[in-house]
Amino acid sequence: MKFIETPLKGAYTIELEKRGDDRGFFARAFCVNEFENAGLDKSVVQINNSLSAIKGTLRGMHFQLAPKSETKIVRCIRGSLFDVIVDLRRNSPTFLKWFGAELSAENRVAMYVPKGFAHGFLTLEKDTEAFYLVTEFYAPELERGIRYNDPAIGIQWPFEPSLISDKDLQHADVNDSLYFD
Repeated sequence: MKFIETPLKGAYTIELEKRGDDRGFFARAFCVNEFENAGLDKSVVQINNSLSAIKGTLRGMHFQLAPKSETKIVRCIRGSLFDVIVDLRRNSPTFLKWFGAELSAENRVAMYVPKGFAHGFLTLEKDTEAFYLVTEFYAPELERGIRYNDPAIGIQWPFEPSLISDKDLQHADVNDSLYFD
């Protein structure tokens, strides 16, 4: 695996190192040793799968508060999506900055989302499927979100979403109660 640092401190995209022949290729998508050697959280406790049937579906911007803050490793396994992270760590040099990358079944790139980041995505195709490795169990009482189009952050989505859940539409703008120390 190739860990490529994003402009946001502690966040990475992960590319596969393919070994191929006439049959196709083989690649390691997750390895505890490689994550440990890169200094990344490797304590996966849950794997989640989501399917978005409609192009333009927005999911996000989600995170969990401590003590259940989670690191995510997100990969698109069908279709394509624009994956976005926002640094909510008050003491970070990249505080309130965002980064986005296209993840697709074709490019097989993953996003490493550290604790203290909000995460979301916009589907670029119909029937897009995402696969997440997560380091904490889901804790609904600690789940929070920020508004996907908060002007204080200024995420530049590829196009306006066509479908957003009522829950995600209720997220507030960033504020002091949402930041991580």
